[in-house]
Amino acid sequence: MTEQLVTWLYAVASAATAGGTGPLKGRTGVAGEPVRVIEGTGGTGEVEGLAAVVGSVPLKDFDDDAMHEHLQDLRWLERSARSHHQVIGEASRHGPVIPLRFGTLFHDDDGVRDMLADRETDLAAALERVAGRTEWGVKAFADPKAFLPDPSEEPAEGGGDKPGTAYLLRRRAQRKEKETAHLRVTRQAEEIHAALSEVAVESAEHPPQDAGLAAYEGWMILNNSYLVADEHTADFLARVSDLKRRLTGTSLELSGPWPPYSFTALPESEHEPGSPGSPGSEVR
Repeated sequence: MTEQLVTWLYAVASAATAGGTGPLKGRTGVAGEPVRVIEGTGGTGEVEGLAAVVGSVPLKDFDDDAMHEHLQDLRWLERSARSHHQVIGEASRHGPVIPLRFGTLFHDDDGVRDMLADRETDLAAALERVAGRTEWGVKAFADPKAFLPDPSEEPAEGGGDKPGTAYLLRRRAQRKEKETAHLRVTRQAEEIHAALSEVAVESAEHPPQDAGLAAYEGWMILNNSYLVADEHTADFLARVSDLKRRLTGTSLELSGPWPPYSFTALPESEHEPGSPGSPGSEVR
């Protein structure tokens, strides 16, 4: 009996970009399958200029039940997510791409072609928006102690003769110190963002990562992505280096270059590809 396969979607690109990748130099995907390219043809004729980077994976290993089990296995998830993003990264070396959500599945290649036809305008606009541009990630971490007010800046509180009163005064002072520190790190985060935004075309703000999971100390005061025109990459990197050098009490972490994960979200539709990085297993 022939094993039933479904189509895993990695990325959408222009036909010129996808055609230039060929078989992506022997790249394999999440199931060890050969990665290939589907050129878009819709119900009303050929969709000019669009193509999808895909692979055929066994349905039994990637249906809802199987994916639910897989997602409990952190080793499997890490390995598969890495494979998914490596394919996207390889494709992005040849031109602009729209990265697709981990676990975007279609019953067959025709389903992918239908999606390309249905979303032609949105997909083409997204590709045009990121052409010649690259995503960079910047995180900023602040040492809270470095932003506490100097004791000499604060007037001494009177009325501390009674133990209970002294305790309340100390608590109030501690709250005030923390509020001051938060205000100061917020201003520094705004300063960092303003400096980087001057060089970037667009920016995307992400919530701070959980300190336990991301294993960092202090406060994460910035977790942003910046879309930078390739001709301004050197300026952007120089701006990051300058901030690292002159900021006190704050460290910066730069990552990239990345495919434009944060800047290719599409309006919702029946074939919504979804945002990159979010597990999903619905077969379309």
